[in-house]
Amino acid sequence: MLQLQGTWLSHLKFERDKPYFKALSAFVQSEYAEQSCYPPIDQLFNAFNSCPFEAIRVVIIGQDPYHGEGQANGLCFSVNEGIAHPPSLRNIFKELEADMKLSYPTSGDLTKWANQGVFLLNATLSVRSKEAGSHQKQGWEDFTDLVIKTLSEQKTDLVFLLWGSFAKNKKKLIDTSKHFIFESGHPSPMSANRGFWFGNKHFSKTNALFSVKGKSEINWG
Repeated sequence: MLQLQGTWLSHLKFERDKPYFKALSAFVQSEYAEQSCYPPIDQLFNAFNSCPFEAIRVVIIGQDPYHGEGQANGLCFSVNEGIAHPPSLRNIFKELEADMKLSYPTSGDLTKWANQGVFLLNATLSVRSKEAGSHQKQGWEDFTDLVIKTLSEQKTDLVFLLWGSFAKNKKKLIDTSKHFIFESGHPSPMSANRGFWFGNKHFSKTNALFSVKGKSEINWG
């Protein structure tokens, strides 16, 4: 099941031998064999395979994949080409419009972000169809917490965008003396409509940091 590529293998290969990961692998394989689950099993590690370890510059943390048919593609908040944008993604794009003065994107596929070093990590990498949170507390969170810790320990000057209370709880895994953190409410309608999302300007703030450090900016459009 573990289909990591490139340098991710050298950083995470020992996880495969741990009891929790073996149990997780068995659970996921059973679920995919007996139930409809998302994303497609060959896209479980799309966030990793689309964004090499050495290329990561920004980390965005989601909770679990979309559970509707054809939506999830292994990148948090992202949907496949041609799929209607879910409410949270619509609000992300609305903030992007206002913050960066860009046109609202037609495609909800965020692979173009991942290819620029934006690591789009869900805390849980799989879900049963139409059952939100159904694969939580099976071991995925242990694995993805380790991923966040590894990034924090082995890299410098990453920008972590923590949207909502779930993502903010991951702050304890991040060394704030060597990385940058921007926090806001979640882009879901419940949070955004109460004033906790719109106006956070995380996209322009991230690029401003990179500009100051002489690094190329992210093309968010």
